[in-house]
Amino acid sequence: MISHGYVVSFRYSLKNSVGVLLDTSGREPLSYLHGAHNIVPGLERALDGRRPGDRFSVVVPPSEGYGHVDSEERLSVPRAELPEAIHLGIPLMLEGGDGHPEPAWIVEITDDEVVLDRNHPLAGVALHFDVEVVVVREATNAEKIHGQAHGGVMQ
Repeated sequence: MISHGYVVSFRYSLKNSVGVLLDTSGREPLSYLHGAHNIVPGLERALDGRRPGDRFSVVVPPSEGYGHVDSEERLSVPRAELPEAIHLGIPLMLEGGDGHPEPAWIVEITDDEVVLDRNHPLAGVALHFDVEVVVVREATNAEKIHGQAHGGVMQ
């Protein structure tokens, strides 16, 4: 049963509210350490207590997914300060207020400036997941220390 300190392997598809496929694990399951904040909180909560073989659908609201859109998270930088080979949608790593890198996505490019958005591209989006739990196992001590699963789990 899925609980804190277990490695979970699951398959999923993610759609938006109008049914457009946004992401999928495909044939290979995604593995994560439950309770280590490796996936969005709403999906992790929906997985809690599930068992291998369980299949379910869940809608994760923005507040439990990638957050709400914050207009203060947009900034403009001179085009000359960025590499030549950039294009819309790619993330760039910026130095955050705490000195740690934070992603920002390119949302507009002109001859003179580039507009970056620190909101995740799925901020403000209700996430519609279809999930199949494949395998659940207790995490190793190393996984618990590192806060992430080390490799997948065998089916």
